[in-house]
Parts: sequence; C-alpha cells; structure tokens
Amino acid sequence: MRLLLLGATGVVGREVLAQALADARVETLVAPTRRPLAATDPKLTAPLVRFDDLPADADWWRADAVICTLGTTIKKAGSRENFRRVDHDYALAVARLARAHGTPAFAIVSARGANPRSALFYFKVKGETEADLATLGFASLTLARPGLIGGEREDMRRREQIGAAILKLLGPLLPRALRINPSPRIAKALLDAAIEGRAGTRVIDSAEMS
Repeated sequence: MRLLLLGATGVVGREVLAQALADARVETLVAPTRRPLAATDPKLTAPLVRFDDLPADADWWRADAVICTLGTTIKKAGSRENFRRVDHDYALAVARLARAHGTPAFAIVSARGANPRSALFYFKVKGETEADLATLGFASLTLARPGLIGGEREDMRRREQIGAAILKLLGPLLPRALRINPSPRIAKALLDAAIEGRAGTRVIDSAEMS
C-alpha cells in the first residue's frame, strides 16, 4: 500500500515511521516534514513542506491511507491560537487535501476526553477536530484516543519524567483506561487501522493501547 504520514518527527510519528518502514504491507511511505528526517529507506520519500502553505497539487496526496500524528502542547505552541493551528487547522488542511486527491482512509491521534463541548480548551479542540474530520467523507476514519503518551520527548521536563515513572510503576494496579499508552502501541494501532481501512468511523480508546 501507499501510506502518507504526517508528524513523523513527533513521539508517536517516529514510531509509526519505524514500524511502517519495517512493515512489508507498506510499499511506499511519504512523510512530509518541516525539517529533514534522519531516516533513509528505498521506500521512503520525505518532502520538506510548510504547513501554512501546503502544496495542493503534489501527487503524494493520493495515497491508500493517511496517518496524522501532528500535535503540540499549549506551552510549546506559546498560545491557544497556535495550539489550535497545529492540532486542528493543520490536521484539517492535510485531511482535505488527501480527500480531494481520492485518499479513502484517515487515522489520527486525538485524546481521551476529546469533546467539542468540553469546558477544557485542549479537549474541546481535539473534539472539534474529530467532528470536522467526520464531515469530509473518508470511507474509513480512525480516531485513536490515548491518555498519557509514553515515549521519549526532547522537551520533557524532570517532573514529567518523574510523574511518568510513577504511573508506569502503578500501571498494573490501575484500570487499563488510566494506564500510560506507550507510543509504540499507539503507532501499531494507527498503522493496523490505516492498512485495514475498515469502513466507517472507528474509535480506539486508551484501554486498547495500554
């Protein structure tokens, strides 16, 4: 299959990239990024793009499936407006272009608690993104909703590392929905869903990825 991956430099995106390159089911992988990827592989193409000005006529929008792992935090983005631009606007721009070129399947990392009516801005944006994606007419739409994502982050603070370590130790005692979701498991769920292309909208909750 021909797979399009957005967000290949992030904590989940890096795992999807590695797994897709190792997966014989993926024949061609296109991973547009803002900065060059270190990974090289005969089946990988990694065009440099600006997400504020995506190339609408690029032939690589025509794929069998898209996996979108684009995402940031309000702290890292610097403002709510910038957070929404990445997590909502960029994701929708990607989805619209892929759909316009005939791509039938789309899978995205959302969040447990995503709800367009949420009083919490983060979950409200995630919910609005899900709702807007549902209007685009993908034959297959997968919404992965992890809780706390486990994985190495360049900007992870000391207290976040300690908190993650405590949750990891407590994991066996917690309900599955409250455990850390390791980034490789999230990536596998996304990759399998994209390749399967099950008709309709599917939600993968945090318990399935713990």
